[in-house]
Amino acid sequence: MSGDIMAKSCCKSQEDIANEAIKHALKALRKRHLAEEGAHAPALEALSRPIASQGSEWKEKAENLQLELQQCYKAQSRLSEQLVVEVAESRASKASVQEKEAAINDLQKELTEFRDESSQLRKDLEEKIKALELVISENAELKAQLEQMIVKAKNTEAENKMLVDRWMLEKMKDAERLNEVNALYEDMVERLKASDLEKLAKQQVDGIVRRSEEGAEFFLESTNPSTCKYRLQAHEGGCASALFVYNSSKLITGGHDRSVKVWDTNTGSLSSNLYGCLGSVLDLTVTHDNRSVIAASSSNNLYVWDVNTGRVHHTLTGHTEKVCAVDVSKVSSRHVVSSAHDRTIKVWDLVKGYCTNTIIFYSNCNALCFSMDGQTIFSGHVDGNLRLWDIQSGRLLSEVAAHSLPVTSISLSRNGNVVLTSGRDNLHNLFDVRTMEVCGTLRATGNRVASNWSRSCISPDDNYVAAGSADGSVYIWSVSKSDIVSTLKEHNSPVLCCTWSGLGKPLASADKNGVVCVWT
Repeated sequence: MSGDIMAKSCCKSQEDIANEAIKHALKALRKRHLAEEGAHAPALEALSRPIASQGSEWKEKAENLQLELQQCYKAQSRLSEQLVVEVAESRASKASVQEKEAAINDLQKELTEFRDESSQLRKDLEEKIKALELVISENAELKAQLEQMIVKAKNTEAENKMLVDRWMLEKMKDAERLNEVNALYEDMVERLKASDLEKLAKQQVDGIVRRSEEGAEFFLESTNPSTCKYRLQAHEGGCASALFVYNSSKLITGGHDRSVKVWDTNTGSLSSNLYGCLGSVLDLTVTHDNRSVIAASSSNNLYVWDVNTGRVHHTLTGHTEKVCAVDVSKVSSRHVVSSAHDRTIKVWDLVKGYCTNTIIFYSNCNALCFSMDGQTIFSGHVDGNLRLWDIQSGRLLSEVAAHSLPVTSISLSRNGNVVLTSGRDNLHNLFDVRTMEVCGTLRATGNRVASNWSRSCISPDDNYVAAGSADGSVYIWSVSKSDIVSTLKEHNSPVLCCTWSGLGKPLASADKNGVVCVWT
């Protein structure tokens, strides 16, 4: 405001000075004009006198005075023009002063706004400083807490290390105790094997194998089946696996409808269902104490049911592709082997519930079975070879070219001396286990193996072989004659599996439509 007042006072003083100068000039011209008129008045009066003698002199003076008067008028006009110029310049100066005053006002407003903004920024800066001080204090507290936690973590790590050392010591003690128990267990198994082999040697007489009253098993001479006793619609979408319970006429079937069923073949009725499988059942086996049923599934898992309760006791996981074959040890109900399309064969411990060994091979295994000693397994592969493995070390013991196309089935004879293989080349070969040489080949016109998992079987007395065909027929061969003895026709679709009861009869077959036929 003081600047505005000074500017206005300055402009007014300049204008007043200009006006006073103009007025002073006008007064001076008037005084001069009056003085000149006063000076000329006597001359005029004298001229008015009729003095003839001075007429020419006065006339000359009048002309001179007239000339001076004209010069005065010219000077006055020049002063007037100068005055107009001065007035115009004064007006321009006044307009310039007004513009500068407006600019000063605008600058004053901007200055006020900048002052307000500066004060607001100062307040914001003070708030930010306070917030920064708060964050710094919180950071200091967190740093102190972190140091405390680091100290606690170091203490905990030291305690954990001490606990791990103690735990490892206890585990070593447990392992030593477990080794002692395993040694005792293996000793007992060896004794049981020796006693079982001795009993088998005593029980094989005239084609009739009898077990002691403790096992309550009677293996009668097998008969050549000819009649379909029952035709059961067992599953939807096909039945790929079937087997009889040991020393029983009960039949277990597994299908693509993810169900496992138990049938009474004496009456043809359904006894029970086993639920819980999440994929198609591709193979089945049952432990020798008839307490557990194990299914290989397309869901990449194996399922173990307790037969008495009907509930899943174990779900064995570890394969990464569908599991296509499974078998249980003939010595112990504890060990199980399985094969899958992930090119692995796995050994499982049912007591522990997990895999104990894995065999990896380049050719997928379609079928497998335990040998009589429970220490080795036979496996049939897509490349057509039959292989013998040590399950403890995973070492390949022997290998023969069994078929020109994939092996689909492996069955061991009751005495354990012969293994039956079937292949996609429509041949069924009998191998001597001791030499791994072919001791018989079975074939028939019209017999065509239906799939890579078509299961054939050998009768309990080792006299017959049964295999299904893609035309829906079941072919029966005599092992001794290597010739067809009967052809059973009841199925309307390819037969996928056959199984013989350990009692000598009946024979069961299952097809791609889920129909199961019981033959006597």
